[in-house]
Amino acid sequence: MSSAAREPGVSALLVGEYETDRILLRELFREFGWRLFEADNRHRALDCLTRNPVHVLITESHSPHWDWRKALNDLRRMARPPQLIVTSRTADDHLWAEVLNVGGYDVLAQPLERDEVERVLSSARRHFDLPVRMMSQGAGAPAASVA
Repeated sequence: MSSAAREPGVSALLVGEYETDRILLRELFREFGWRLFEADNRHRALDCLTRNPVHVLITESHSPHWDWRKALNDLRRMARPPQLIVTSRTADDHLWAEVLNVGGYDVLAQPLERDEVERVLSSARRHFDLPVRMMSQGAGAPAASVA
C-alpha cells in the first residue's frame, strides 16, 4: 500500500490542456479516492476555487489561458490558497528555482510520472495543512525579539 492511500484526501484543480497527462491524473485521483476538478481557463478556475475546497492547483508553465505567474498572483488574494504545482515539458533548474522563490510549491516534468505525481501531491496536501496545525499548537505565533 502506498503512502498516498493513507494520506488525507487531496482535492486538486487542474488548469490547462493536459492531453495525455489528464488520463494519468484522472486514474490516480480515482484510485486514491481524491477529488479532481478541471478548468480550461482562468474564469472557470477562479469560479471553481471559490465554490470548492481545493488543496492543490496544477497548471502548465506556459498555459495560454492562465500562466502560472498569473495563477500565483490570483491565489495570493485568497484567505487560504491552494499549493501551486507547475508542470512543464522543459522543467529545468531555472524554472524550478523561479517557481519556488516566488511562492509556488513544486514543478513536475511532463510527461508526468505516476510515482512522482503521487509523492508531490501528497506532500503538497500535508503542506497545505501546516499553517493550521502550527497555529492550533501555538507554534504560529511570532517569536519574541531580543533587543
